[in-house]
Amino acid sequence: MAPRLQLEKAAWRWAETVRPEEVSQEHIETAYRIWLEPCIRGVCRRNCKGNPNCLVGIGEHIWLGEIDENSFHNIDDPNCERRKKNSFVGLTNLGATCYVNTFLQVWFLNLELRQALYLCPSTCSDYMMGDGIQEEKDYEPQTICEHLQYLFALLQNSNRRYIDPSGFVKALGLDTGQQQDAQEFSKLFMSLLEDTLSKQKNPDVRNIVQQQFCGEYAYVTVCNQCGRESKLLSKFYELELNIQGHKQLTDCISEFLKEERLEGDNRYFCENCQSKQNATRKIRLLSLPCTLNLQLMRFVFDRQTGHKKKLNTYIGFSEILDMEPYVEHKGGSYVYELSAVLIHRGVSAYSGHYIAHVKDPQSGEWYKFNDEDIEKMEGKKLQLGIEEDLAEPSKSQTRKPKCGKGTHCSRNAYMLVYRLQTQEKPSTTVQVPAFLQELVDRDNSKFEEWCVEMAEMRKQSVDKGKAKHEEVKELYQRLPAGAEPYEFVSLEWLQKWLDESTPTKPIDNHACLCSHDKLHPDKISIMKRISEYAADIFYSRYGGGPRLTVKALCKECVVERCRVLRLKNQLNEDYKTVNNLLKATVKGSEGFWVGKSSLRSWRQLALEQLDEQDGDTDQSNGKVNGNTLNKDEPKDERKEEEEELNFNEDILCPHGELCISENERRLVSQEAWSKLQQYFPKAPEFPSYRECCSQCKILEREGEENEALHKMIANEQKTSLPNLFQDKSRPCLSNWPEDTDVLYIVSQFFVEEWRKFVRKPTRCSPVSSVGNSALLCPHGGLMFTFASMTKEDSKLIALIWPSEWQMIQKLFVVDHVIKITRTEVNDVNPSETQYISEPKLCPECREGLLCQQQRDLREYTQATIYVHKVVDNKKVMKDSAPELNVSSSEAEEDKEEAKPDGEKDPDFNQSNGGTKRQKISHQNYIAYQKQVIRRSMRHRKVRGEKALLVSANQTLKELKIQIMHAFSVAPFDQNLSIDGKILTDDCATLGTLGVIPESVILLKADEPIADYAAMDDVMQVCMPEEGFKGTGLLGH
Repeated sequence: MAPRLQLEKAAWRWAETVRPEEVSQEHIETAYRIWLEPCIRGVCRRNCKGNPNCLVGIGEHIWLGEIDENSFHNIDDPNCERRKKNSFVGLTNLGATCYVNTFLQVWFLNLELRQALYLCPSTCSDYMMGDGIQEEKDYEPQTICEHLQYLFALLQNSNRRYIDPSGFVKALGLDTGQQQDAQEFSKLFMSLLEDTLSKQKNPDVRNIVQQQFCGEYAYVTVCNQCGRESKLLSKFYELELNIQGHKQLTDCISEFLKEERLEGDNRYFCENCQSKQNATRKIRLLSLPCTLNLQLMRFVFDRQTGHKKKLNTYIGFSEILDMEPYVEHKGGSYVYELSAVLIHRGVSAYSGHYIAHVKDPQSGEWYKFNDEDIEKMEGKKLQLGIEEDLAEPSKSQTRKPKCGKGTHCSRNAYMLVYRLQTQEKPSTTVQVPAFLQELVDRDNSKFEEWCVEMAEMRKQSVDKGKAKHEEVKELYQRLPAGAEPYEFVSLEWLQKWLDESTPTKPIDNHACLCSHDKLHPDKISIMKRISEYAADIFYSRYGGGPRLTVKALCKECVVERCRVLRLKNQLNEDYKTVNNLLKATVKGSEGFWVGKSSLRSWRQLALEQLDEQDGDTDQSNGKVNGNTLNKDEPKDERKEEEEELNFNEDILCPHGELCISENERRLVSQEAWSKLQQYFPKAPEFPSYRECCSQCKILEREGEENEALHKMIANEQKTSLPNLFQDKSRPCLSNWPEDTDVLYIVSQFFVEEWRKFVRKPTRCSPVSSVGNSALLCPHGGLMFTFASMTKEDSKLIALIWPSEWQMIQKLFVVDHVIKITRTEVNDVNPSETQYISEPKLCPECREGLLCQQQRDLREYTQATIYVHKVVDNKKVMKDSAPELNVSSSEAEEDKEEAKPDGEKDPDFNQSNGGTKRQKISHQNYIAYQKQVIRRSMRHRKVRGEKALLVSANQTLKELKIQIMHAFSVAPFDQNLSIDGKILTDDCATLGTLGVIPESVILLKADEPIADYAAMDDVMQVCMPEEGFKGTGLLGH
């Protein structure tokens, strides 16, 4: 099928030869493209929007192909959530609780611990009613033991593939979104569990933690002088082994038990010798538990960075561990076999994922526990290769060592669990107590009910989908209208009807209607012509309207479109005619005034006007039920388009009359004006005899008079005060001139405003008042000391010679006289000179002003500071970080825009009562002073300098994080200083450290970090690490 634009032209080609009054029904049907040939499936690959009879490619392929039952529903097979035979149950990861899940699985597969927990008495009896549990109540465990009991029972006999441990996690008060230290969690929970079970009467329950996990060692110190041996006994639940510098587990254990020499400052005080003596100290293992937990210290504190880091070094360990060489008392059975390996995947200590490889004590098979997913290892062998490959490699990473039979190597294992080897086979399966089994059965019943419900929903969706499939397939075959009665429906609605993912809404054709409540001809490209039979079914099922039958073809719109198209075709000829007519000379009494701008663009204006009448072509491509206005278009651009002048409106004055400027208009002949009026019938008409606007003439005369007056005033003032205007021969307080004892003071703002007026008298308003009230406090006292006026406040005032002051009094209204008088004190010392201000200084207001200035410098938000990176005391120019830099022009204009005529300044354009003192508040003066300071003290940002947005209440640590983004320098490598002062307190705020807006901070960086994982660690610890503070593990 031909492209849409070609179809558009073909539909209206008849308008070139048919006048509007000759439009017939045949022309109307051609314009609406009623009789275009329909497209054939397979030939037309996509829908032709220009052809209302093309019903191909609207989404029908889904319904005409083979039936896929899975497309009729979005419900997964509930059996996928069912526990597989001879497999274990997983645990849901609640966000960042994978470390909890791994330990729960390890503890669950400790049969002795599970059996002891099952023997704990429970408050479940409160929920019992007769022989069963109340159906209307959900069981809520009250203690940690009860939570663990219930979890273990579900892990043992649940039908679900995985269960939710949220009750247990919530009871401990853990943050599900924050990953914690797994090793610390293990210690704290074991301590909590032991404390909880210690209150039980049954010794098998009370002592289970100690029986399973508790061993004993002694710190033995031997005096080298007398040989006295001192022992300090201690229990342990796990051995913390240093892995730095080691490759084998046995080496780590040997170092743990290694003898340490106490010499020099570290000598031991011997009670026998009663003095400090050289000694040796070591750890002796006295007894070992049934379950030996070996914590590999992968997560260590880095003194250089001040944060934790992970040691990704390989450690080799065997499946059989003989501990007899390490135990003091020989003769017992100390052979252990590996039962669990806990893995941390990832290179950072603050991120990653925890999984566990655990051996089933009954079958001897290894399983990988990864939250919800449980994977059985092949051949009853532990396989760690896949887990080691998942770690992110670094360039300096060593290759994995070769492991012999029965040994393994891992750089991600952080805990090894060994079980004491026994000749006896594990006892039979631990039986779940009746009350817990009833709770599990109840949960299993809910799960089965859910499975049945999901299966039924799937079946209903499939049945419904099949029925609709046949219905849609049959109805689609009846959609084409042919020669039978027809109606129009939008393409968008038909596509949604064929889209199963969205519910079908009622038909809404209102957006397709023209101003005559019929189908707009421009909307035919987004409409489809369907049979009356199909339309009846659609409206009966889905409702909506209005129905667009053959009567909806709008003759009025077609006739108007025909007229516009003919005018468009005629426009080129008329353009040439008008150009020729404009070349002829027009007599003054016969022509018409036309704007030169309008004449230059009349053809474009006419074309745009015809396009508007022809209908917005963009709307025909828009959505039927949506607003066709582009919401992303800026409002300013829309406003400018709305405010564009129409033809000949460029010679209208503000009063709606002919403008007075003849340079903007020209005379055209009567014939030319008639041609133009055909395209612009509503354009303003001005015959050549029409007078210009009388009000504009009066205003023009007044403006000329005002400009002449302003020039005269400016010239007089410039002549009277030449040195003040040119800033020459100005007095200075720090070097008082010898030829005068009095100097007068005005504000620098007054002088600058006056200079602007003198330079451009026609563009600026004259300055009428000195406005010295801005330099005084509300009590009438001066706000500056003599010393401050010679230094920091010198930019706020201007010094005036007495002769100049006399002239200022004549030319301006002086509201307050401010002067400085030099006097000599003869009583004390003839050479001592005093300077007295009039009016005198107001100490209270001066102190308040200084306090306010300091407060403003300490209380700011989103202010700009600058950071220079220095190396060997030289500034290093680097490209700044685009996301943090504040754009700053390197050559900003200092000149302020002149105020337009008529805009008066309240301080310098006063009424006749200007001599009366104008009261100002403290805040007004401060605002005035800030304005001057900001303009004169602005920091010039040099090329390559980093500008950061900061607030006074943010800490130095937060600033360092910003600097890290900008310079790629980690906070612990940053050495910051300001004005020679080193900034070290990370918790202090910038305000207390003296960092004020426009400050320049020097950054000296230590050696850069090559380990990007460490940089990731820094990002993770931007907020203080609180560990398990506030959780149930610490007794809260």
